[in-house]
Amino acid sequence: MRLPASSMMKPFRSARTARLVRFDLISIFPDYFASLRLSLMGKAEDAGLVQLQAHDLRDWASGKHRSVDDTPYGGGAGMVMRADVWARALDEVLSVPLTRGDGERTDASPRRILAIPTPSGTPLTQARVEDLARAHQIIIACGRYEGIDARVAEHYRGSGVEVVEFSIGDYVLNGGEVAAMVLTEAVARLLEGFMGNPDSLVEESHSGAGLLEYPVYTKPREFRSLEIPEVLLGGNHAAIERWRRDRAIEKTVRVRPDLALRLDSSSLTHEDRAALAACGIAYPRAGAAERLEIRLATLEDTVAVSELAARTFPDACPANLPREAIDEHIATQLSVDVFEALICAPDHHRLFVAEVWGGLIGYVLTHVGVHGLPSELVRPGRVEEGSAYLSKCYVDEAWRGSGVADALLERAVADAREIGHVAVVLGTNRGNKTAQAFYKRHGFRKRSSRTFAVGGVQNYDFVMVRDLGD
Repeated sequence: MRLPASSMMKPFRSARTARLVRFDLISIFPDYFASLRLSLMGKAEDAGLVQLQAHDLRDWASGKHRSVDDTPYGGGAGMVMRADVWARALDEVLSVPLTRGDGERTDASPRRILAIPTPSGTPLTQARVEDLARAHQIIIACGRYEGIDARVAEHYRGSGVEVVEFSIGDYVLNGGEVAAMVLTEAVARLLEGFMGNPDSLVEESHSGAGLLEYPVYTKPREFRSLEIPEVLLGGNHAAIERWRRDRAIEKTVRVRPDLALRLDSSSLTHEDRAALAACGIAYPRAGAAERLEIRLATLEDTVAVSELAARTFPDACPANLPREAIDEHIATQLSVDVFEALICAPDHHRLFVAEVWGGLIGYVLTHVGVHGLPSELVRPGRVEEGSAYLSKCYVDEAWRGSGVADALLERAVADAREIGHVAVVLGTNRGNKTAQAFYKRHGFRKRSSRTFAVGGVQNYDFVMVRDLGD
């Protein structure tokens, strides 16, 4: 039998490139695929990047009516597409010699794929599409009615053909043609030379980064009282890149949290982890990501917070501080009774906790109100009276570097701003360079110094301030 081709598909023309993927789309409605000739796909065929062939399944049918379906064995509604008709079509299409873009024969063992759209198939993902883009030929068998006789996939899979049964979503269409076009375009646009700007593939949703795409804007600068985000107008490319990355993270967590929970943790920067934690997903140094909730502590948290404080406080102490002094501070300042009193006075003390499925992993304590800042810290012109006082910010060791501390700190700062404070003040040990760098990254600057007693032992702190006027 002559291999049929739909009249709307023009023959492949050899071109510049030697990389060619052939798509064979088999359907009882081959003209359905006419739109593939438009835009970039048509240009890709002209350039020799793809070869598109649409086939009418009825060309392999027999009988007066060229029937391709019959009633299902076992009864039931609808009709089923016949295995013998499909086999004749697939045998012939699978035997077609494949060529490269320069007209030469392709590899001796080309990768041929039989793709079958079906609502019961594996969801089509970008990762799957990227794999399919490495094939030499993709044959897409478009079912209709109740689908294709199951023995078709079984036979070709058993014969060594790579069979991919895929779904484009949890819904049902009248046939596989729409899904076939989705697969064809998704694969073709990944081929080298298809996109005018290859960077578009890197930045878009479901790219290698695993994130949905950030929002994009163009003229006019103001549209119905909605303005372009200021950062995009300033020309600071590093700031723009960070803003876009943060917006992509926010959207992914909001719309597709399943994707946000399975990112490649090795590719995440500290800023990425902080943005994820702020949105409710935390990546520990080792292990899988977890859902994260940052909330005001309740009385039910007092024991857990006290235990967390006792675990984490020693790590912030200077090496020369005696263990006895540390233990005394824990017993007198971090007890269950102390935290219970703090939680019971939310107008004066704001205690936020970070919680994952396994329990509390961090906390931040801020003293607010007119008398929130200890009077001995006030330095007119540098440390102003009436500022909020950030007393503690600690995270369990396993979650350090996860961005949880960043998210806790920013929650406390936002809370202080909402209450009406114009600055947040804190003290950190002069020898703790890590803590100083952390607070500096969040906009705190050194303004003064103080002495701070731990178990009766004097320590020396820098006093740092973050102004909230902006």
